Amino acid sequence: MDIRVAKFHIGQVVRHRVHPFRGVIIDVDPVYGNTEEWYEAIPESLRPSRDQPFYHLLAESGETTYTAYVSEQNLLAEDDPRPLSHPSLGDFFDTVEGGLYVNRTRRTH
Repeated sequence: MDIRVAKFHIGQVVRHRVHPFRGVIIDVDPVYGNTEEWYEAIPESLRPSRDQPFYHLLAESGETTYTAYVSEQNLLAEDDPRPLSHPSLGDFFDTVEGGLYVNRTRRTH
């Protein structure tokens, strides 16, 4: 399996190439890492290759917020400057700087 370098990064706002949602990346898998059932549920004609980065997103579409798992081929960099309103943003990020969400600082004792 040929592993590629991720095109997008944690804290970056992206949008789906086909479906009407946008979100912020909270994690990246270098290749497909979800269940076989999830993968098989995607119609074969739309099923992405497993050997590309997959992104975990805090996603929103209209009035709905959720988490999403999306292949790199289905994401585009978002140029909409509006901030996201996902209720879990504060669990992952402290601020937004230059359009990028900045990771929460973890304190240890």
